[in-house]
Amino acid sequence: MWFLIVLLIIILVIAFKSIKVVRQAEVYIIERLGKFHKIADAGLTIIIPFFDRVRSVVSLKQQTMDIPPQGVITKDNVTITIDTVVFYQITDPAKAVYEIQSLKKGIEYLAITTIRDIVGKMDLDETFSSRDAINQKLRVLLDEATDKWGCRVDRVEIKDINPPDDIRDAMEKQMNAERNKRALILQAEAERQSAITIAEGKKEAAILEAEADKEAQIRRAAGEAAAIEKVAAAKAKEVQMVYDAIKQADPDEKLVQLKSLEALEEVAKGDANKVFIPFDATSALGSLGALSEVVKDSKKDKKIKGE
Repeated sequence: MWFLIVLLIIILVIAFKSIKVVRQAEVYIIERLGKFHKIADAGLTIIIPFFDRVRSVVSLKQQTMDIPPQGVITKDNVTITIDTVVFYQITDPAKAVYEIQSLKKGIEYLAITTIRDIVGKMDLDETFSSRDAINQKLRVLLDEATDKWGCRVDRVEIKDINPPDDIRDAMEKQMNAERNKRALILQAEAERQSAITIAEGKKEAAILEAEADKEAQIRRAAGEAAAIEKVAAAKAKEVQMVYDAIKQADPDEKLVQLKSLEALEEVAKGDANKVFIPFDATSALGSLGALSEVVKDSKKDKKIKGE
């Protein structure tokens, strides 16, 4: 009875040692008698107890490694601290186990030396403006170096770059000076644009005002010309009416002289204190008498012809 119990326990131990369940995204490195035997993929795996053993469990998932912050000296002799993270994935589990003692340590040391080599060839300002270039160079160099270890470096990211406190203060002052400079430039440009706009507005207003004055003068002159034309037409009409009236009235010389004196009397009632009658005016009065004679002669001719 005790023999069966012991035998059953031995069988259970052997089964437990022989049956291995590999989880998804993992592989087992199996050694037989101290030598690499096989790679057990995800699922159920049977091994020979006391002959085979699991050397290592390797994850095939993408993994991250946080590189400790490192002090790096730039080309212009400024010591900065760089914090980096590496994303890698194991492509050959056997090489990752047998080609290097510790894959993580190897990637870490390789990343530190590569960062110092790349950043040491750059100025401080260039390290801040060339993060993408640094990341790309790091990835390429690390991927080439870790290929023989069965590892692929997918991505390298610089999380932070910290310069010394005095350099940071100087950079902040420089940034503030640049910001104030840009603000002054923008203000000056705005004032210049405003002055140009105001000048253009005044120019357009002056042009419009000049055009308005010109148009007003043209219309005023046209109105005055039209008024003068109407006055002249009225005067001509009055002269014609006077002539027709004289012609119909058949005035004699005394009536013409009397009307002339009445006209002079009306002139003398004006605002002027004295009235001077030039010699030409007397000639004009004489012409009125001659005009009456012409009217008389024309009437006599008509009577003779009628008889």
